[in-house]
Parts: sequence; C-alpha cells; structure tokens
Amino acid sequence: MYHTWMRYFTPGPVHHRLGLVCLGVGLQHGRLPVVGPRTLDHHVAVLVSAGGGWYRSADGRTTPVAAPALLWLTPGVPHHYGADPATGWDESFVDFTGPAAATYTELGYIEPDRPVVPLADAGPARAAIGRIARAARPGNPLLEVETAAAVHELLVALRRARADTDADGDPVLTGLARDAFQPLSVAEHAARHGMTAAELRAAVRRAAGCSPKDYLLTVRLGRAKELLAATELPVASVARRVGYDDPAYFSRLFTRRVGLAPVRFREQQGRAVHGGWSDRVPDPEHPPTLTGDSG
Repeated sequence: MYHTWMRYFTPGPVHHRLGLVCLGVGLQHGRLPVVGPRTLDHHVAVLVSAGGGWYRSADGRTTPVAAPALLWLTPGVPHHYGADPATGWDESFVDFTGPAAATYTELGYIEPDRPVVPLADAGPARAAIGRIARAARPGNPLLEVETAAAVHELLVALRRARADTDADGDPVLTGLARDAFQPLSVAEHAARHGMTAAELRAAVRRAAGCSPKDYLLTVRLGRAKELLAATELPVASVARRVGYDDPAYFSRLFTRRVGLAPVRFREQQGRAVHGGWSDRVPDPEHPPTLTGDSG
C-alpha cells in the first residue's frame, strides 16, 4: 500500500556546464518497497519528512531513520534502505550530478561519510523539491535550467536544516564575523569561544568549508568592498576599519583575492552612496520601494 510519482531527465552537455544538473525527482509515501542493495553513479538526496525506517551500509551496519531526516546516496557507495513495513514513510528524492558536487562535498554540504543526517525541519527542502516537481511539467522549455537551479537551492536548504545547525547560524561563525575586524590571532579567537586553535579550525572547516583565517579574510574583504563602493574613504582608512594597520599589506591581500586593486574596484563601482550605508537587511516580503511624489 503505497503511492509514488517520479520523473527522470536527460540534460544535454551544455546543461552540465551549469555545475549541477537534475536527473530525476520523485514524491512517494506509504509502505514503500525496500531499495537495494545497489550502487549508483550519481548523487541522490532522499528526504524523509514523516515516518521512519532504516539504512544499511556496505559493512552491514544498520542505522535507524526517523523523520525528519536526509539519506545521502553517493556515487560508488553501496546502499540498502527501506521504510518501516508497518507504518511506511513520506519520501521525496532528487537525483543529480555535475562537477559542482565535488565542491559541495568539500564544503560539507554533501556528506558521503554520514549517509543518515537528522534534520530539524524538512519544510524548506521539501519546498525546493516541489519546485523541481512543478518544473517537470510537459513541454517546459526551462526544464533543465530551472531544475538545476533548484538543486543548488536544495543543497543549501538541506545544509541549513541539519539538526546540528542553529537556525540563526553557526555560533562560531557568528562570533568570528562579529570580531573579524579586531587584531586577534586565531588562538585568541579560539580562546573567546573556549576552544583550542585546533578545535576552532575543525569547527570552522565543518561549518564553512575553510580555515578560520580564510573565513576572517572573507568577512573583512566583504566589508572593505562595501566601504569602497559606498563611501569616499581613502584606501588607508578602509584598511584600518577592516582590521589592517598596513594599507600596503591590505592592498596586496585585496588584489590577490579580488583580482583588482582597491582603487580599481572603486572605479568600477562608479558611485558613492551619500545618504549612508545601511546594515539593516531588507524584508524580502516588503523590499525597499520608491514612494511619495517624485515631482
């Protein structure tokens, strides 16, 4: 007693250059048949939004699955799983492939060594899968691009929904971003979080896919770009505001990472925001608009 709906796609070579392509999507519920043992040549994200079951790895180890949860099926890895035969589960899945999958894996969005991932909320990921399902309508001329974009969105939604991730962001990254402009070493940043430097490096690598030093540089350069684009502050002043006392060193870092010198970046932006720069994030439901009499 189960219900299933699925569609499969064959994107062309040009679509593979998007980085990720969707190969299939399915929505199923009930006492579904057992899957495997089998091995695939592409990735599948299986979202279990209600019910429970089990997952068995190649070494015979069985892991219970309780919704909400994610099953990662990765290329070349044997897998075997099924819903509880008495109650079943609600499942949606997306098959995908592409060169960007390696980067998402390096960043920790895809976890080959963690095939069963508890989730805090299946809603956003299920919505992304729903967009893929709606795009699968017959004759959709945007099918391959629309579904590829939704796969990227799905990976972000799944990363954010992990049960070990705070809904407001990772507290370690939040703290690093808050203190990014202060002249602190990695060891001093770690001490503020009650960690050793090695523990901080592991936490940042797990959360952001990079080292603490690289994460701090990303935050600093992002703010530097805002100041260069939106103010007329001298480069030396911008450098000091983002934590660099040596403007020449700042300029070398900026040029190496951005590909442009700070002065050249400002010239390309071609404007200054004389009314001031706002740190308030606009409400997506009520974005800033032109109001009042323009005359």
